[in-house]
Amino acid sequence: MKMIAVWFSCGAASAVAAFKTIEKYGNTHTIRIINNPVIEEDSDNTRFLKDVEKWLGLKVETARNPKFPDNSAVSVWDKRKFMSGVAGAPCTAELKKNARYLWEKENKPDYHVLGFTFDEIKRHERFILSERENVLPVLIDNRITKSDCYKILQKQGIQLPRVYTQGYPNANCIGCVKATSPTYWNHVREKHESVFNERAEQSRRLGAKLVRYKGERIFLDELPTDAKGRPMKNMDFECGIFCEERK
Repeated sequence: MKMIAVWFSCGAASAVAAFKTIEKYGNTHTIRIINNPVIEEDSDNTRFLKDVEKWLGLKVETARNPKFPDNSAVSVWDKRKFMSGVAGAPCTAELKKNARYLWEKENKPDYHVLGFTFDEIKRHERFILSERENVLPVLIDNRITKSDCYKILQKQGIQLPRVYTQGYPNANCIGCVKATSPTYWNHVREKHESVFNERAEQSRRLGAKLVRYKGERIFLDELPTDAKGRPMKNMDFECGIFCEERK
């Protein structure tokens, strides 16, 4: 049978995408679910992954980049001497894309499924133009939104990853360097002060001005504690298995 690779990011949308893929194609295709582990994600993401495995009845595999055996974005930034810029972040290339490319080369999937929801049609269209054409838009075909994904999981009795309940807009790494909003970074400072301090130290050491405040890029340790920007639910970054920036 032809093989479908479902890329699972430990987020709600990719979990439901895996469920819908099994529901539609489980009898006609071999389905494999793959995750790119990144240690900067919240530890509760592992609990969520195991809950999803039980729900789906399939083991989640891992795709790793052997150049970074610790699966650490911090290690990538130190080695590359770069954290983030207009072209994206190096952790994207090393821990997500290159890990996926290596897995694809070895396993040769016929189709891919990613967690693009009905409210992310443009992201799906960009992905098939820039990355892969053989993507099955299972959530889009079913008109399933992000909100729908939360409801589906809750109905199944699966608790969302802890970071959602802590006010973060997704299950990204905590302290995602793609974010430039002072709202986001002050939220990290409030909820995960040690992570904020680590990002502030490393970004200062590497010369990376991660946050935009009053129209200018500044270092994290220069950000006033009361600074605010756009609400986090409207921020234009997301780091799923494809780890790209919405435009």
